[in-house]
Amino acid sequence: MRHRVRKHLKFNWKSFQHRKAMQRNLLTSFLLHKSIKTTEKKAKSIIPFIDRLINVVNTKDEMNAIREVNRFVFTKDSSKELFTNIAPKYKGKKTSGFTRILPIKYRDWDNAKLVLLELV
Repeated sequence: MRHRVRKHLKFNWKSFQHRKAMQRNLLTSFLLHKSIKTTEKKAKSIIPFIDRLINVVNTKDEMNAIREVNRFVFTKDSSKELFTNIAPKYKGKKTSGFTRILPIKYRDWDNAKLVLLELV
């Protein structure tokens, strides 16, 4: 039986492309600004991508790392930020746990939990 097994958060959307675009937008903004304010579900959905990109930059050779990062990120500025400022900080660290989620408040009109996602 497959009780409580999820491969990814679905957000109750029928379109896979819309979810993927939203996650890529959040990831690009996160890499540019190093922290974003968003809902808890959206923040939890991009944490695996952040961990994966930091590990790719630190473990693979540069050309393959650039190709892998460009699959997930929209702008050159965000990928440059990842290669020069973010990933070198976590060179000798473990494979996950690079981010922190801090609860901020509940949004007024729909009572969604807002969090601040930032690098540790």
